[in-house]
Amino acid sequence: MRQKQLNKLKEQLTKELEDVKGRLHTDKHLETTELSNYDNHPADNATDLTDQNTEMAIEQHKVDEIEQLESALKAMEEGTYGKCEVCGEEIPIERLEALPMARTCIEHANHDFDTDSRPSEEAILGSSTEHPVKDEGGVRDYEDSFEDVEKFGSSDTPQDVDKDNQKDLYK
Repeated sequence: MRQKQLNKLKEQLTKELEDVKGRLHTDKHLETTELSNYDNHPADNATDLTDQNTEMAIEQHKVDEIEQLESALKAMEEGTYGKCEVCGEEIPIERLEALPMARTCIEHANHDFDTDSRPSEEAILGSSTEHPVKDEGGVRDYEDSFEDVEKFGSSDTPQDVDKDNQKDLYK
C-alpha cells in the first residue's frame, strides 16, 4: 500500500471517528410524555419500551463502531494496518477503501450469518404455521385460516364491492 493511499484512509477513519463521537449521547432521547402510566393503554407503554430499546441498541452500535475505528487507527500507528489478522496477507486496497476498519481479508471475514433460526417468541406463542391445530373436527393445518377468519366478516362495505357481488356480501 502506498503512503498516499494510507494517508487518505487515515483521513477517512479520523473524520468518521469524529463524526461518530459527535453523535454519541447527543441524540435526543425518546421519553414518554405522560406524567403517569396509570391510565395508559398497554400499547403506549410497549411503544415507549420499544423506543428505549432501539435507542440503547443504536448507542451500543456507536460505541462498537468507535472501538473499531480506534483499533484501525492504532494499527496504522503500529504499522500493522492493511494486513489480515488471521493469515497476515495484505488486505486488498479495494476492501479497505470500502471498509477502512476491516481487520481481515475477505476469506477470513465472518460469514456466519444465522438465517435459519426463528425468533424465540414463536416457541412460546405457538404462532408457527408448521404445527397442526386441533379443533372440533379433528386436526387441521393453517392453510385455510384466512377462510376461517373471513367467516367472521371483513371491513368491506358496499362501495368496496362491485354491484354484482353486493348481495353475497352480507349473508
